This record gives sequence, C-alpha cells and structure tokens, in this order.
Amino acid sequence: MSKASEGNKDEPDPRSTVAATAPANTEAADVRRAAGGDHDAFERLYRENVGRVYSLAVRMVDADSAEDLTQEVFIRAWQKLDTFRGKSRFGTWLHRLAVNHILSRRETLRRQQSRNVGGDDVLAHVAAPKRRASGAAIDIDAALRRLPERARRVFVLYDVEGYSHEEIAGMMDVTVGTSKSQLHRARMLMRECLAAS
Repeated sequence: MSKASEGNKDEPDPRSTVAATAPANTEAADVRRAAGGDHDAFERLYRENVGRVYSLAVRMVDADSAEDLTQEVFIRAWQKLDTFRGKSRFGTWLHRLAVNHILSRRETLRRQQSRNVGGDDVLAHVAAPKRRASGAAIDIDAALRRLPERARRVFVLYDVEGYSHEEIAGMMDVTVGTSKSQLHRARMLMRECLAAS
C-alpha cells in the first residue's frame, strides 16, 4: 500500500475538493458573471455565439454589413444583459435580440445600400455566376443574396430560423398575409436561381 493511500480514509482527496469547489464553466455562470461586469465571461459568451449571429446577419442583410451588425448586436447584448432573466437559454435570448436589432436597422442599411449600389434593381444588371462543373455544390448563399430584401428576410426567418408567420409579421411590422406572400415569392425565386446554376 502506498503512503498516499495509507492516510485516513475519511479525509477527502484534496484534488476532488478543488474540483468540486471550482465553479462550473457553464453558460448560466458566465451570464451571471458577465451581468456583474466580468469581461472575460462575456468574451466566452461572445465566442460561443458569434458564428450564429454573424450567419443570421449575412442571411438577413448581406456579407458587407454582417460584421458591423454582429458587433452592434453584441454591444447591445452587453448593455441589456441585466434584462436577461434566464427563462430561456442565453443563445435563444441573444438570437431574438439579434433578429430585432437587424430588423430595426434595415431601413438605414437599405438607404445606405441604395445610394451605393442602386437597390434591389441592381441584381437584374449583375451577370449570373458562371456554371460550375457537374457535381459541384449549389451555392445557396449566393441564391439568397439575389432575393429582394423583404423576401430574403422572411425566407431566413421562416425556413432557416423557424419563426412562425405570426412572429415574423410582428417583428417586421407587416401582416401575416404579407409574410406568407413574401415567403412564396422567395421560394419561387430561389427555385429559379438554383435551377439556373
């Protein structure tokens, strides 16, 4: 029997005591710490969620604006972290905050983009990508970028993110019928675009 195992069997192993008392590195713990001002905890939350927020921004707006929007969402999350009550996962709360922020910025972005590229009509003047070799993957993101802005947002919110037409109508301040018609339009345009590629 080794000297280490000869000690009192009732005494806990100091290694297990340290492990048991070390705070669990969970999302909930990081949220609590970040809400208390812990920048490292917020950075962990950022790293865990930044990819999803960025992907949402790319799909709802475009790649050029996505990085700035992603940063704005996380600044907003830091400012509003004290409103998170833990009734859902942090990622769910952040996703809803991101959708709302991106939708609220749409008018400003649309005006900026129309000054720079001429709005949705510019897509009609852009040459289609060259046909790929057979067996190549279809570029869904390129097809999404070709959709008109409102149709793209509804498509992403409904088909990609899983929101209902009622939720989309509330977020975009449109009727349920408008949401449904924009989704139909987006799906038809996606089919045409993907058939052509």
